[in-house]
Amino acid sequence: MKPSSYDLAVVGAGIVGLAHALAAANRGKRVIVIDRDAAANGASIRNFGFVTITGQQAGDCWQKAMRSRTVWGKVAESAGIPILHRGLTMTARRPEAEAVIDAFLRTEMGAECQRLTPAQALEKAPRLRVGGISAALYSPFELRVESKDALPRIASWLEAEKGVDFLWQTSITSVETPKLVTSRGDVHAESVIVCPGDDGTSLFADRIAPYGVTRCKLQMLRVKPEKPAPLGTAVMSDLGLARYLGYADLPEAAPLKQLLDKEQAACRQNGIHLIVVQSADGSLVVGDSHHYGPTPDPFIDNGVNDLILEEMDAVLDLGPYEVSEAWIGTYASAADRWRFTDAPDDATRIVVVTAGCGASTAFAIGEETIQELFG
Repeated sequence: MKPSSYDLAVVGAGIVGLAHALAAANRGKRVIVIDRDAAANGASIRNFGFVTITGQQAGDCWQKAMRSRTVWGKVAESAGIPILHRGLTMTARRPEAEAVIDAFLRTEMGAECQRLTPAQALEKAPRLRVGGISAALYSPFELRVESKDALPRIASWLEAEKGVDFLWQTSITSVETPKLVTSRGDVHAESVIVCPGDDGTSLFADRIAPYGVTRCKLQMLRVKPEKPAPLGTAVMSDLGLARYLGYADLPEAAPLKQLLDKEQAACRQNGIHLIVVQSADGSLVVGDSHHYGPTPDPFIDNGVNDLILEEMDAVLDLGPYEVSEAWIGTYASAADRWRFTDAPDDATRIVVVTAGCGASTAFAIGEETIQELFG
């Protein structure tokens, strides 16, 4: 039987919610996680499962990603989550892209990364189309897990090994800490953390609205090569150097962005940059695009998918392949921040990641919030 009251209730069982539950459970707190779905079903499972460090915005975001990577390693081992591959090969096809790589390597964030020749890059990522690239950046930091499997495993592990309780398929109509009114009756907790993802209206809409949050729609695909095509590392391209703020905020990125606006205007207008990662069965998860609005439409634009695949084909030589799946995801987005924490009262927090990097930063954010709440 579940206890009648808790030290902490977490609303939302995506990666941000689970990260807070873990941080509290590690302090010996009695924790319950409440979610309206039967399992995590939002941005946390519709992504690359790519714990991205290199390229995150300098400062707090990059620091949180570095810490979260360490926690991911421990959680993956404890929860039996396979690390499918490690590292990142960021390819460059233009001198302007090479200039961004060189500038990045001079920053604190590039200290353990390397510039590679095309031949060296091929050793890291054997399916690169080396005739089409002029250089690459290699990072050893990144981890790849299968999100749709990893999230349920984390939840099961938290329940079995950390004593965290879960209430699935449970909606919450109000939070007035220490009471939460739910579709299954009242829950009592000394502190409450609401992790709503891109839902800015169900709870604390008046608190969330001032942060200027909208929603970002992305398109992704699963590609199955006819013959084995080991990827080696995650692979990205020039478009990522012009979009990920750890690169794109550098002064040296301005010429690249101007050039891409001319040479790949459709990609830039659709917010496309390339990420390719590999699953255990050899298939590849490929994406993605970015379109913004309060209620993004639920439809896949095949023209956008064609642009993503065109960029993939420019960088990778996979041989014949088929697209076996295509899907959309949405996440919270804000123009002037990558995350926020709001405090309706001393015992309540609202935590939202607004830059699509929840999987890369959540564990560190969870530690920070729990430290603030419990000391």
